[in-house]
Amino acid sequence: MADASDTPKRDWRDTVFLPKTDFPMKAGLPQKEPAILERWQKLGLYQRLREQRAGREKFILHDGPPYANGDMHIGHALNHILKDMVVRTQTLLGKAAPYVPGWDCHGLPIEWKVEEEYRKKKRNKDEVPAREFRAECRAYAQHWVNTQREQLKRLGINGDWDKPYLTMDFAAEATIVAELMKFAETGQLYRGAKPVMWSPVEKTALAEAEIEYEDSTATQIDVAFEIAEAPNAPELVGAHAVIWTTTPWTIPVNQALAYGAEIDYVVVESTRSFASAPVNGAVQNMVDYRYVVAEPLLDAFRARTDTRLAPGAVVNRFKGSQLAGAVARHPMHHLGGFFAKPRPFLAGDFVTTDAGTGLVHMSPDHGEDDFELCKAHGIDPVFAVDAGGFYREDWAWLGGQGSVINKKFTASDGPICSDLRAAGALLAASDDFVHSYPHSWRSKAKVIFRCTPQWFIAVDRPIEGGATLRETALAAIAATRFVPEKGRNRIGAMVEGRPDWVISRQRAWGVPIALFVDRKTGHYLCDPAVNARIVDAFRAEGVDAWSEEAVPALLGPDYDPADYERVTDILDVWFDSGCTHAFVLESGRWPELRWPADLYLEGSDQHRGWFQSSLLESCGTRGRAPYDAVLTHGFTMDAKGMKMSKSLGNTVNPLDLMKEYGADILRLWALSVDFTEDHRIGKEILAGVADQYRKLRNTFRYLLGALDGFDEGERLPVSEWPELERYMLHLVHALDKQLRQAIVDFDFNTYTRLLSDFANEDLSAFFFDIRKDSLYCDAPTDTTRRAYRTMLDVLFHALVRWAAAVLTFTAEEVWQTRFPSEDGSVHFLDWPELPAEASEDISQRWLAIRALRVRVTEAIEPLRREKIVRSSLEANVTVPELPLDADALAEAFIVAKVSPGDEVTVTRTDYHKCGRCWRLLPEVTEDDGLCGRCTAAVGEVAA
Repeated sequence: MADASDTPKRDWRDTVFLPKTDFPMKAGLPQKEPAILERWQKLGLYQRLREQRAGREKFILHDGPPYANGDMHIGHALNHILKDMVVRTQTLLGKAAPYVPGWDCHGLPIEWKVEEEYRKKKRNKDEVPAREFRAECRAYAQHWVNTQREQLKRLGINGDWDKPYLTMDFAAEATIVAELMKFAETGQLYRGAKPVMWSPVEKTALAEAEIEYEDSTATQIDVAFEIAEAPNAPELVGAHAVIWTTTPWTIPVNQALAYGAEIDYVVVESTRSFASAPVNGAVQNMVDYRYVVAEPLLDAFRARTDTRLAPGAVVNRFKGSQLAGAVARHPMHHLGGFFAKPRPFLAGDFVTTDAGTGLVHMSPDHGEDDFELCKAHGIDPVFAVDAGGFYREDWAWLGGQGSVINKKFTASDGPICSDLRAAGALLAASDDFVHSYPHSWRSKAKVIFRCTPQWFIAVDRPIEGGATLRETALAAIAATRFVPEKGRNRIGAMVEGRPDWVISRQRAWGVPIALFVDRKTGHYLCDPAVNARIVDAFRAEGVDAWSEEAVPALLGPDYDPADYERVTDILDVWFDSGCTHAFVLESGRWPELRWPADLYLEGSDQHRGWFQSSLLESCGTRGRAPYDAVLTHGFTMDAKGMKMSKSLGNTVNPLDLMKEYGADILRLWALSVDFTEDHRIGKEILAGVADQYRKLRNTFRYLLGALDGFDEGERLPVSEWPELERYMLHLVHALDKQLRQAIVDFDFNTYTRLLSDFANEDLSAFFFDIRKDSLYCDAPTDTTRRAYRTMLDVLFHALVRWAAAVLTFTAEEVWQTRFPSEDGSVHFLDWPELPAEASEDISQRWLAIRALRVRVTEAIEPLRREKIVRSSLEANVTVPELPLDADALAEAFIVAKVSPGDEVTVTRTDYHKCGRCWRLLPEVTEDDGLCGRCTAAVGEVAA
């Protein structure tokens, strides 16, 4: 007969209620997400949402148009994920929050790409008919619109992708022209000659927003101008005024010298000869020459020129005001004509002693201060430098030569310096001056200030007798909400100090400045009937409507085409995009939209770009901003915090990331960083994000498994819940308020962190940990288990909705796993409605219990390491106080027994282990026997 001890022990696993779900732990997002996208497409998710939200309060985010050129990059991804988060959270709150994406389709970058293809085929763009060239630009833009659209959709961005707005749509081009005419009709538009940022490579004017500054090494020179007359200081005649410049190419266009009236100047003698070649047949020895410089800059002048000053070299001191009425001779005056004209000394309040010599050479063609000062004294630009950066063929000095941005041309051994050296006027020249210099952000080439006739919108001219555009814009900035707040100061400072808005460009692919100018008066025609015909023509034909052949029909019978010049410049693309609020929000093509927008959201560089152009356009035509709030994000750096650059090889391609990780990981990254500042991305960072995702996914997997078979018959009212469930409901209500506030604040980093922290700390590490025993081992009818599953159902409905804005694909997968349907979606759901909290405030007690739980866990750990106990279930614990009864605390701490004591102590229990629930309890008489609870549960299951 066998011994009783040899009898096999009963395996109770088949009586334990383990979670059951088909939801996999491994996400496989790169494979699953495209199928989910296809389902949404078939479902008509966006249009269904519009139908469901019809009549509700609107929230309008107006999309800033990305440029239709090239693949999506990480900046596009971040930007559109943030926009999608705004739209989804506002939708979740029950609002009608449409999203109409758009693209900026005109402008130089597209022309540049089309021209590149021409150059490969050895075609000359200027020989291609304008209409044909524009058609190729339009086709190029459409190709990239289509490409970027599919790439952005892959991110899970929900929008009206079948009907986006394009600045090259005929209706949009017509509206842009109509908006321009509003400026013309109110007298804000004018044509004038001013120095503007000019790209010799691209042969067009550029806006400030098209400029980026980079350190550059330039040639610095000191040049002597002989003083010919000085009525207030005759002793200065024959001395040489010295100027310092880092743009040697402007010397051939010099027309004056500027001084500071209150600056102290000195006259110094030099025993050094700077002559090296005959000039006009005679050698200029320049021995004992006198030089005029600002006294505070004398040492710097001496260091640059290595001048040997004679004993007692300072022979005179005087105030700058004594230079009033003085004139000098240009170093190349021997060439005659323009160069033989006297160069007057002019007082300029911009002249300082920060650097140089305290005297500034003036070229009104190539500097703002130069232009304004010379204009005030009747000195006009001469337009010596052409569009490509070369001096005019007829220019007496260096005619036909250039380009002025060519380093060799402006170098210390280049033709400019060589001629000045030969004239005895070059005192110093070196190719080592490092400074921040403007470059075109497209071509990366240097730009120059160049005076050309351009079209401007005045910012300081009263609009119809009222406030100026600058005043209106500053008032609008004050009335707008900025997130972060520092954006207000940034755009405010830019608007406060900006010049008139130059809106003309000398290119082909863009919206023409569709105006006729009277050849006699120079005034543009402002006739409502003509304007209406022009707008109608653009609506029918787009920009091709503006042709020479169309002039008679557009002018109509009241005007002679011979009397009018058709303007051929096109509009700055920033004016185009600045009008998007008009042809998107107001057009009626998207009836779900309205003007003004609730929010504009772009990168912080758009304070000088789209935010500002939209602000100026709207303030000039409507008297207020087109937005109520502006949200800005920083730029994405590499893992080391360095700016991404193809040359550095540190770029991160979002398309590759989605192939490796899936879009939801990219979304979680974008919504986890502090996007209002510059932020980082890299392999280690994404690995951390993937781990964060895994924990969230496992939370949903646990919820799905734990809720298997849950139905309404099992639900319990809050009044019948144990205290722990009521405490968790309190936490969910608190989380609800925090998430709502994060949405109001557009604080998505906090929103995402709150969800993750709640899932990890409050659920997985606390609530789930405590209640897994009840879930697995309590009888199905047990009140605690039913209350727990009821609370899990509340959590499921709340968390899946809250997470849907962040993890759009995963939330859909979770929802369809529990509630499969042909036409349903988690994204149709509103913000969760939570059961009301119980009136008793138990939160403080449970905070104390949780703090005590941490102390108990820490006290158990040394015994676990020493293998005195294998798990906390084998521990008897004493604690200083009992906030709950001892049995409830033992359940919360997951220990065998809790007793009152002076401090937290832990010993191994001598209780036996239940063979089903594994708890060590006094009622179990031998290891692997059953406790009373398990006996009842097994009996209930068997019945």
